[in-house]
Amino acid sequence: METDKWGRRIRAFRKLKGYTQEGLAKDIGVSVSVLGEIERGSRLPSDHILVQISELLNVSVEELTPPDELGDEN
Repeated sequence: METDKWGRRIRAFRKLKGYTQEGLAKDIGVSVSVLGEIERGSRLPSDHILVQISELLNVSVEELTPPDELGDEN
């Protein structure tokens, strides 16, 4: 499922940068349950949420993007 790829990457970067789920959710203005759904793969992050996460974690949206999603120009 493509949604869990997004969630795993977001969770990995969140932990790498020292954020808790609660802290990141608060800082991007979503509930912990929404962030949890994204990280578990039951919800795709919106473009707006991706930009907010990338800015807070100081990574590019491309870094958050699963590798197989980057070159989908076929």
